[in-house]
Amino acid sequence: MRFIGRFPHTIDDKGRLSIPARFRQTLKKRGQNILVLTDFDACITAYPLDVWARFEEKIQNQSNFEKDIRAFLRLFYSGATESPVDGQGRILIPPQHREKASLNREVIIVGALNRIEIWDRERWEQFLTTSPVTFEDIATKLAQLGI
Repeated sequence: MRFIGRFPHTIDDKGRLSIPARFRQTLKKRGQNILVLTDFDACITAYPLDVWARFEEKIQNQSNFEKDIRAFLRLFYSGATESPVDGQGRILIPPQHREKASLNREVIIVGALNRIEIWDRERWEQFLTTSPVTFEDIATKLAQLGI
């Protein structure tokens, strides 16, 4: 079960965001009703709890004696918040996450296979038009990886 596509949505005055119906169906099929939100990159990334748990298993196998691992754990986990999907298919995006990702009322919800990204609409448009990485660059890299 994967998340694909992009959908314009709005955040209400209380910080709630309705998850697109297609994504809610995917979560339901996976038996998931909690998303873990992180302020990673220029957007909010929302991981279903099962994906988050698999990620945690992998990171726990890394040595805490490595400086980069400790820094990553501090930064990544200190910014994480569990957000249950309510009965109306909405999640609450806490103020600190909205501020960090510059989320205003108008957002774009992006499917990224095993996770969901929540972008400020203007920031998303800027990413599409000014990204230094082109689709051609990505295709070349994927070809090098045998994909």
